[in-house]
Parts: sequence; structure tokens; C-alpha cells
Amino acid sequence: MQHYRPLHPQVVDALQPLLNGRGDEEPMFKQLSFERWLKQQKMPLLHGCHQFLPGDERKFCEQHGDILQWDQSNKNYILTHGVSGVDWRFYKHPLPENVYDAYMRHWKDAKFKSMKNKSLTHR
Repeated sequence: MQHYRPLHPQVVDALQPLLNGRGDEEPMFKQLSFERWLKQQKMPLLHGCHQFLPGDERKFCEQHGDILQWDQSNKNYILTHGVSGVDWRFYKHPLPENVYDAYMRHWKDAKFKSMKNKSLTHR
């Protein structure tokens, strides 16, 4: 499902140089290309001896969202969990600015280490 997805301000800062010269409708990443790029980065996770994989982003968001008591509806929209039903097609369709506001209420204090360090963390 194509949908708006909020980006943490720290991510926006990191991606800003990649946006220069792109048109408003030009995609930055295509799903498979982005997943392939992530796999090639060989970013170790802080706990354990595993590398970061694309599914880890969803897992972290799901687990940490519970800790933050992030509203289930917002989480489902951003992660596209179970949003193909009648409820979502006809009744639930949050506006991008509302999704971003809810996201930032819960995630604004998240701090991520630089990609230069080859690891991701949340404080």
C-alpha cells in the first residue's frame, strides 16, 4: 500500500543532500533497491552478533512503539499492518499532517547514532 510515512528529523537531515536536484514526484528509493542497499551496509546490531536487516526496522518500531504506548491505529498505518480491510478502505484514512504529529509526539526524543559508526541505537 502506498502511503505517507513520517521521517524522524535526524533522518531528514541525513537524506537532505540526496534530495538536491530531484523533482517533487521523483522517488528517492525503490523498495527492493533500498533493501539491497541496507543488506550491503553490514551494520551490526548493538545486542548480539547479527547484522541489521530491513525487517529489523519494523520489529524495532513494533516493540518500541509498545513501550512508548504509541496508538495502535497510527502504528498500523505507518507499518501497514492489517490496513487492507473495509475499515481502512472506507473509514480510516488519516491525513499526513496528523500522522506526522502523532509520530513526533512519541518518537521526537529518539536519537540515532551516525551511519558512520555503522550502528543504530535509541536512547
